[in-house]
Amino acid sequence: MDFVILSLVMLTLGIYGLLTNRHLLKVFVSIELIAIAATLNYVTLSSALGVGLGQAFLVLAFSTDTAVSSVVLALLVIVSKKYGTTDISQIVKMVGKDESEAEA
Repeated sequence: MDFVILSLVMLTLGIYGLLTNRHLLKVFVSIELIAIAATLNYVTLSSALGVGLGQAFLVLAFSTDTAVSSVVLALLVIVSKKYGTTDISQIVKMVGKDESEAEA
């Protein structure tokens, strides 16, 4: 039961960070916290039921999460180099300016 509570705390922290942060890297870390909380919850419940398939899904979840994380981090680097900032609100403003200049 302790791991379920830990998973809920991690989920809560991830959602709070997702809603309050404007920095791209902090938002990414919050999303990773949510993903880890879901994986932890799934593995805890599958081990409590005695299903060995949960361990196989854990390896699959970690490998896909690692692949997605590397792609997202590469995109973060590209966006920060292109726009010169990692603040989400400033990037949205710059993207809006780019689209209006392309139409003109």
